[in-house]
Amino acid sequence: MQRLRLRFAKRERLRFTSHRDVARSMERALRRAGVPMAYSQGFNPHPKVSWAGAAPTGAASEAEYVELALAEVVDPLVLARELDTALPPGLDVVEATVAGPGSLAERLTASCWRIDVPGIDPEALRAATELMLAESAVQVERMTKNGLRAIDARAAIVRAEVLSSESDPETVSATVSTITGESTLLAPAVPTSGAATNRSGEPATQGDEVVARRAGQLDRRAVQRPYGILVAVVRQVTPTVRPDDVLSALRVVAAVEPPVPAKATRMAQGRLDDDGRLVDPLTADRAVARAESGVPCHRE
Repeated sequence: MQRLRLRFAKRERLRFTSHRDVARSMERALRRAGVPMAYSQGFNPHPKVSWAGAAPTGAASEAEYVELALAEVVDPLVLARELDTALPPGLDVVEATVAGPGSLAERLTASCWRIDVPGIDPEALRAATELMLAESAVQVERMTKNGLRAIDARAAIVRAEVLSSESDPETVSATVSTITGESTLLAPAVPTSGAATNRSGEPATQGDEVVARRAGQLDRRAVQRPYGILVAVVRQVTPTVRPDDVLSALRVVAAVEPPVPAKATRMAQGRLDDDGRLVDPLTADRAVARAESGVPCHRE
């Protein structure tokens, strides 16, 4: 039996897909790609697929992880290519490598989030973020299946920085890389041309703007100005503090109210080191893959 670990991205409209639907899409793609999966025992066997740290519905991600148990030894490079072809557009395999020792879930203790907040001036967002970081606790409320629940959002936030939508992509990437070590995530999470956006984060059409304005949800002048981008490292605690909880904390401390929905993108997951940076969870696995002759790893 062979264990492989995959990093994949959830992009574009697929960010609105629930984790359950992502899991179903992955299992279908594994069948279409002819991956020799190992199955559980019993009357209703299931492919052995282990998920870790799934992003919430509505959030995009460049760093989702899954572990596969295979009945046969395969080349991770071939599997990554075939599986990526079988997945729907927006679910993209970024890396595949042989699993090393230890639990993948134990290596995912924090996330780096990029949160684009159209309609909020960068300086106003920076001031609100400083107020939030100065607090020892910020209680926010979230509706759960068990009713309204109070969460301390501030306790999970390790660090946060604010950039402007007018910043060069290289500047945004450099800020993210100081936290995550990544240097290839240059694509902006929302259009940076100053155009208004609809609820999907796509450039808003005239019809989108008319409907939103009538509903009192859009001030065109506000969303055309440069806006703030919040880059935050958040611990993965229980209960989970999501990007919308971070925005709720900004609302509590500084009454920050974006005129259009913000867009959150998880740029990385990993373990926090002593400097507050994220350690890539697949680093140890790549070392195992390099040590095993003829079993390469694949990374875009």
